[in-house]
Amino acid sequence: MAEGAGAGLRLAELLAAGRRLWEEVETGAEPSSGAPAVQDKVRQGLDALQRAAAMVAQLDLFSENEELEEIASADLKYLLLPALLGALTLKQVDLSRRLEHLESARAHFWRFLKLCRSYGLGSFHLPPAAASPPGEEDAGSPSPGGPAAAQPSLVAMASSRQAKIERYKQRKELENRLASMRSFVESGQADEDQIREFYILQIQKWINTSLEEIESIDQEMVILRSRSTGKQSSAPPHATSRQVRAPLKPFILTRDAAQAKVFGAGYPGLPTMTVDDWYEQRRRQGVVSGQGAPQRTPGITDEELQKQQQEKKEEEDDEEALQKARNWDDWKDTHPRGYGNRQNVG
Repeated sequence: MAEGAGAGLRLAELLAAGRRLWEEVETGAEPSSGAPAVQDKVRQGLDALQRAAAMVAQLDLFSENEELEEIASADLKYLLLPALLGALTLKQVDLSRRLEHLESARAHFWRFLKLCRSYGLGSFHLPPAAASPPGEEDAGSPSPGGPAAAQPSLVAMASSRQAKIERYKQRKELENRLASMRSFVESGQADEDQIREFYILQIQKWINTSLEEIESIDQEMVILRSRSTGKQSSAPPHATSRQVRAPLKPFILTRDAAQAKVFGAGYPGLPTMTVDDWYEQRRRQGVVSGQGAPQRTPGITDEELQKQQQEKKEEEDDEEALQKARNWDDWKDTHPRGYGNRQNVG
């Protein structure tokens, strides 16, 4: 289907601008794809390609009911629009929207492959329209590890590896042929058949790229979804959050109840608390065990308790002094006076 002159010129400019920006991002000298200048080119390229894709849809350039021969040679290059959109979408670096960008890029690549299949461009297996959620990609297959599952898995791995090798060889061959034809076509010296061959080679190159990108996207999406599931399962429920212990209010710690009355009268703004009361409060809060509080015999006042503790200390001191005296007497019995004095001999 031929395009209008004005629309065709505008459409060609948008495609050329989007493709040029993609090539600058792909082969640029910037050290990081997240650099502001790089991301600005990505946004500009996506805008140009999206506007071009909208014009292609409005002009109804392609239809799944027509044959490849029915497409004008000058229109073949617009088949690349979905693939270029997918490639530039992957260049976005917003990590918070990474999964969204992967899904969008995959949809662009898949539409491109589906369109190529409908025109008979290349022989390849069309991937599913959407990536399978984790756990569903092997639905209906035998249990993993079983003898029936081992052989198909090995066959699939070998087939996938062989397909990658073939795509790599095809891509290198296509790149070499395109490099030799590019200057000839862009200079305007090529005839219609050579232009048509040049664009079909480009389409076949992007078919291999799209298949590889979809495979890579599916792998990354599995990783991102598993991380998201892991974060949700590891997050503790609100009901099991740690119990926050209320902070202690200021108070005056006294030795006994008599001091508590004295200090309480002088400082009405602060409560008073004896050592026993403080231990009991902390024991109820679970901070100290019941063993930490001083033991008190029922019926004994604070003064009597202090007197008992002082007498016990004096008894321990007396026993220590008595033991020292006994040791000194024993030493004198076995060592005569002047023992060890070597200076006053004679």
